[in-house]
Amino acid sequence: MNSKSKGSGGERELEKILTAAGLSAHRNNKMYTGGLENPDISIPGVHVECKRCEKLRLYDAMNQAVDDSNGGDVPVVMHRKNRSPWIVIMLLDDWIKLYKDWRNK
Repeated sequence: MNSKSKGSGGERELEKILTAAGLSAHRNNKMYTGGLENPDISIPGVHVECKRCEKLRLYDAMNQAVDDSNGGDVPVVMHRKNRSPWIVIMLLDDWIKLYKDWRNK
């Protein structure tokens, strides 16, 4: 399987999981254009970079999410390698805000 089809399959898989959880998530319709404000998966308020690979270059992926979110939505990387669960990677400052908001409800 080539990397492009593995990435697309990962996006479809992640979209299905997120929508099944009740989130308003959909794959970006500007496939392969990349760039500012063009997440792989659109969720209101969150810029999702989906990475479906065996060896993630964590800081490169997070930098891409930060740069592409253009200071708007919260940048996150959602990653899964073979036979492993999906994980979410985000900046500590964003996680602290999320946690405080959750605890104060």
